[in-house]
Amino acid sequence: MSEPVIASMAEVRSHLADVLDRARRDDIPTIITRRGKQEAVVIDINEYQRLSRLAEQAEESWLNQLADEAESEGTVGSVSLEEMAALLRAHHA
Repeated sequence: MSEPVIASMAEVRSHLADVLDRARRDDIPTIITRRGKQEAVVIDINEYQRLSRLAEQAEESWLNQLADEAESEGTVGSVSLEEMAALLRAHHA
C-alpha cells in the first residue's frame, strides 16, 4: 500500500470518483479530514477484507492463548472460549 493522500471532506466530496479510483486501481488510501482532524479513510475493498481477516485471526489467536493459559491454571472460575469472546465483543460495542 502506498502513502496515503490526505484530503478534506469538501475535496473528497468534489472528487469522489477519483478517490475511489485511486484506492481501487492505484492502491492509494485517502485519509479524510474534517475541520483539520482525521476522521476516516477510503481504501480498496480487497485491502479492507484482508485487514478484516488479519484482525479476526489475531483476535482468534489471542483468545486461544487466553484459553490455553486459563486451562493451564485450572478450571475454577474460568469461562469458555465462547463466553470470553461474547464478553470481549460486548466490551468493544
